[in-house]
Amino acid sequence: MTSSRNSLLSQELLVLAEGIAQKAGELLSNRPDGFDINQKSSARDFATHMDHASEELIVNALLQARPDDGIIGEEGAERESKSGITWVIDPIDGTVNYFYGLPGWNISIAAKDSEGVLIGVVYAPTINSLWHAVRDGGAFLNGRKIQCSDTPQLMDALISTGFSYDSEQRSEQAAKIAELIPKVRDVRRFGAAAVDLCHVASGMVDGYFEASLKEWDLAAGGLIAREAGALVTGRNGGPAGVEMVIAAGPALHSALIREIG
Repeated sequence: MTSSRNSLLSQELLVLAEGIAQKAGELLSNRPDGFDINQKSSARDFATHMDHASEELIVNALLQARPDDGIIGEEGAERESKSGITWVIDPIDGTVNYFYGLPGWNISIAAKDSEGVLIGVVYAPTINSLWHAVRDGGAFLNGRKIQCSDTPQLMDALISTGFSYDSEQRSEQAAKIAELIPKVRDVRRFGAAAVDLCHVASGMVDGYFEASLKEWDLAAGGLIAREAGALVTGRNGGPAGVEMVIAAGPALHSALIREIG
């Protein structure tokens, strides 16, 4: 009975998240020509007023459907859960891509319970991609089940990464990339962490690593990658988090840990 109840809850949360992500995608796809840019803590990390509009839409829709749930939002929405479910939201992941009109920006919505992330949805309208996963239920792209790459060797691996907005950290990351480039097939930088993780899940890239991610960057995409068979950890195989996220199939993950860990 408990398992059945949990399954019904997961599907309810998934359907809700997918519908809201698509509504936010419609809002954001009507991209204005100009933006009011709000300066954030980092000189290179900014948000547009559309970040706030998207988060407002998402939060209002979630709480209308589930008023006792908690909220953690990239743009500051915060609400303690009374139901045991907390939503983790990035209203525009890949804000710089969005600002410049580049593809790959997305809406990332996850729901977590006491055991971790339960469902994850990543919707990238510009590349017609809707990824989703339910814990222990597999990962899907546009309704089709997906599996991560099983590429075992670094020399055959296409690796994606991202860079911090902090100039000192970015210099350290550039040095690590310089060491890694001769050892891999090639490196890609897409500019949106949730889609990077989903590309690992889909086998579109073989592995991904990045430092300085926040919970809202990782929650949905991390579940999707794990449900597609990838390992998603931090440095030296520890928990994924702010310091480092490394995602890849098991064999390649070990090789990336040796190089980056």
